Amino acid sequence: MSRWAIGIDLGGTAIKAAIVGEKSGIVIDRTIPTDTASGPVGIVAQIAGIIADLYRVASINMSSKDCAGIGLGAPGAVNADRGTLSYPPNLPGWAIVPLRDNLQQCLKEQEHLMIPVFIDNDANAAAFGEALYGAGRDFRDFLMVTLGTGVGGGIILNRKLFRGSNGTAGEVGFMIIDFEGVSIHAGITGTLESLIGKKRIVELACRMIEASPKGSIVGKFCENDYARLSPRHLEHAAKEGDEVSLAVWNRIGSILGVGLANVVTLMDIRKFVIGGGISAAGNLIFAPALDQLQRSTLRSMHDGLEIVPALLGNKAGMYGAAALCFG
Repeated sequence: MSRWAIGIDLGGTAIKAAIVGEKSGIVIDRTIPTDTASGPVGIVAQIAGIIADLYRVASINMSSKDCAGIGLGAPGAVNADRGTLSYPPNLPGWAIVPLRDNLQQCLKEQEHLMIPVFIDNDANAAAFGEALYGAGRDFRDFLMVTLGTGVGGGIILNRKLFRGSNGTAGEVGFMIIDFEGVSIHAGITGTLESLIGKKRIVELACRMIEASPKGSIVGKFCENDYARLSPRHLEHAAKEGDEVSLAVWNRIGSILGVGLANVVTLMDIRKFVIGGGISAAGNLIFAPALDQLQRSTLRSMHDGLEIVPALLGNKAGMYGAAALCFG
């Protein structure tokens, strides 16, 4: 009988969970809103509850003996060995929390379940998911970058997660691109996330629209309410040939390409899997990113350079979290 696990993707907005077969993939998944106001104790209880619900569903057709455990991807600095989550940016009020042990204890006391729990950073989990089930299956080494509200990353080396000494390897969002710039994120100037996070993309677009003598058609997609402007509106406008929107995506892709070039020169990683909601813009980002990547690296480093879209979408975190249990 094939092994199975429950994969949890903990986010500041939602908790996504799935029963994942080692060979068959996701069997069933659930999503509930994250009760951030309840703090670590309340959220751990939420996670335990959805695990228990899925475990009961799984027990109908699956043997508990084949359950490899619970995998959890969490936002923030995770020490996988200690099972701790430190200062998650999207979970206000959290400090350093022994998340693994707290969840195991809650499962035991609240749900009467004795199941091993494995935790890792959410971007690491997404990268591991793509490595085993998605766009990274044919790559020995690659970097996954998630583009969304922020910019995250996970490194796969020799088909294994590379976490670094303290579990923070792959945090490409904090890579410095413009140390003398004006964009600041988390108190650090000129980071990749401060330049191409979702909010910054919209701010850049608004500045470029205002400065354009020809204007832009992007207004028709947001009903001329620029407070509602989103990257998706810019995507639609660019696909209709809007010069300003095309210029915005070219700029965003070029900045990403500089970041990827730094990875190439530092680690000789030449394969990149790009996911997250912003990546839906596809070649509007990928083409200028690859062009800038090639212009920002030596010709001797160009062999094998490749940027590909992630395949698992918003389920990558659940796949990867479950895969933590499979080893």
